[in-house]
Amino acid sequence: HVQLVESGGGSVQAGGSLRLACSVSRATYTSYCLGWIRRAPGKEREAVASLYTAGEIVYHTNYADSVKGRFTISRDSANNTLYLQMDSLKPEDTAMYYCAAGLGGLLPQLYNFWGQGTQVTVS
Repeated sequence: HVQLVESGGGSVQAGGSLRLACSVSRATYTSYCLGWIRRAPGKEREAVASLYTAGEIVYHTNYADSVKGRFTISRDSANNTLYLQMDSLKPEDTAMYYCAAGLGGLLPQLYNFWGQGTQVTVS
């Protein structure tokens, strides 16, 4: 059973930072690609970051152009947590952010398992 639980969203002013967290079991992160996907009102889903692991080793991360250089995806295997550090936030980053697991990379449709989402609002 794959269970993903996000936390850490909130409201921040432009230029600020937030860190999202997602509780992910070891069985999940060793079996699937993990990613952060966002959906803004009236827009398509966008995968903003993905992370591939081989066992305990993180061997590849990937970022959407819209967030490259500002967002960082990482995993703390000791705490079974996936993070998305978001810096230099812009109003256009406002969206519901989902932690997801699957084959996905930067293709939202290839993620099979999703958390409940956490709202990020940048003003």
